[in-house]
Amino acid sequence: MRIDIVADVICPWCFIGKRRLETALAQRPAIAPDITWRPFQLNPDMPAEGMPREAYLAAKFGGQAHAKRINQAAVDAGASVGIPFAFEKIQRTPNTLAAHRLVRFAQHEGRAAELVDRLFAGYFIEGRDIGDRNVLAAIAGESGLDAATACEFLASTSERAEVMVDDAGARRLGINAVPCFIFAGQYAISGAQEPAFFFPVFDLVQNGPARAAG
Repeated sequence: MRIDIVADVICPWCFIGKRRLETALAQRPAIAPDITWRPFQLNPDMPAEGMPREAYLAAKFGGQAHAKRINQAAVDAGASVGIPFAFEKIQRTPNTLAAHRLVRFAQHEGRAAELVDRLFAGYFIEGRDIGDRNVLAAIAGESGLDAATACEFLASTSERAEVMVDDAGARRLGINAVPCFIFAGQYAISGAQEPAFFFPVFDLVQNGPARAAG
C-alpha cells in the first residue's frame, strides 16, 4: 500500500502521527506499506542557520510559558506512544531544508524510516540541532547510512530544488498543516489520529468503496 506522509521533522505531532500509523499497520500485518516521506517546512522563512529557541518561542507563542502550555498536549500524547518529549533540551529551532534533503537521500538508499525516526528523536528527545550539517551527518550514520557520504551530499545542492517543489506542491493541494497521510494517492488523513482512525481508509484502499445494497 502506497502511503505518502507529508511532514516536518520539527513537528511533534508528526512524530506522534508516525508512531500511531505504525501501531495501526502492526494491527493489520497483511498490509505491506510503501512509505514515502514528503517535505513540508513549518517555517519556510526561517534563516538558514536557524534561531535561538527562546527567540523563536517569543516570536511564535509570546514566550516559554505559553509554549509550554501548548506543548503539554504533545507531551501527554507522546507519553501514550512511548515518546518522552524533552522540549526543554531544545536550544535552537532549525531551518529544516537540509533535513528534508537528507530524508530524500535516505529514501534513495532505503533508509528513510530509520533516518526520520532518528531525526525526530535527535531533536525532540536529545535536543540536537538538526539544522547543523555535522549533526545531520552524524544522525545519518546512526541510521545506517554512510556519514561521510551524507556530509558530502549536504555540502552540495542536491535535492534542494526537489524539496522546494514538493513543499510547494503540498501547499497547492491545500495542505496547510501536518502530518498529512495520503493513501494510494486517493485518500488523505490529516493530523496525528488514533490508530483505529486509519482502519477504514486501509479498507477503502484494499477493497474499494462499499456498494449500496438494492
